[in-house]
Amino acid sequence: MTMVYPVIITQTNDEKNTCLVEIPDLNGMTEGYGMADAIKMARDYIGGCLYDKKENEYPEASSNLDLTKGRFADAGKSIVTLVDIDMDVYKKKLNSRAVRKNVSIPAWLDQRAQEEHMNLSHVLQEALMEKLNLA
Repeated sequence: MTMVYPVIITQTNDEKNTCLVEIPDLNGMTEGYGMADAIKMARDYIGGCLYDKKENEYPEASSNLDLTKGRFADAGKSIVTLVDIDMDVYKKKLNSRAVRKNVSIPAWLDQRAQEEHMNLSHVLQEALMEKLNLA
């Protein structure tokens, strides 16, 4: 499920090009160095906030933000922008730990794979991705 939240980004114009980010709907703040990094950090913050919630528990996105009421309104020039995140992709990325599986193959096939110096875990992952149309 893709979520979209408005964020307030304030450019401080310091030597690091720091951008302060406020995500009012999640009562959150973060920062980045440059606009692209600020948006990336906002996306990660949103993902972290929603990670353990069910879809029906995601907060509603605001439709109207007042820049003058932002926490960093006095720190520089502020803009409102929308940041999206695909929660399914975000959760997959964070849940990519390896799981041990015991599989059986014929001895002759194992011997041939060893001769070719094949990594069977890698081959199985590739085959599963292809079979499940995830490649």
